Amino acid sequence: MSTDNSAANSPLADFFQFAIYKRNQGKVTRQTTFGAIAATVAFAAWRLHESQQGAEWFNSSRFVLPAVLLLAGWFVAFRLVNLPKFATFLIAVEAEMTKVSWPSKAELYRSSVVVIFVLFSLSGALFGFDVLWRLLFQLIGVVQ
Repeated sequence: MSTDNSAANSPLADFFQFAIYKRNQGKVTRQTTFGAIAATVAFAAWRLHESQQGAEWFNSSRFVLPAVLLLAGWFVAFRLVNLPKFATFLIAVEAEMTKVSWPSKAELYRSSVVVIFVLFSLSGALFGFDVLWRLLFQLIGVVQ
């Protein structure tokens, strides 16, 4: 006798589980991702609360609606970082980040100086071209 577990393996069923998928893998990446999503949801709930300040008809739900949004958002963030496909992606991201060769402090400083110098040089060159074209267009009477 075979049992049909298609409902148990559906994405919706996975979403409402409270288990942590591959608990010991990709912890830092998952915690950082959860923190970013949770902070975004908290900011949205705070802005919703602030937008209800002057509305009298919102007085009863001024705290309830943002709190519900906050709790629902945090639940979605928790479930999102534990969905098998997304969690596997985050685990792979953390594994790849350990392979990155990060620059030393001196190398980072030298590279930053080069980038800043090139940015100022290019902005000076663009400013020069802008002045040149403006003068040329004023000479031929296109711009006054």
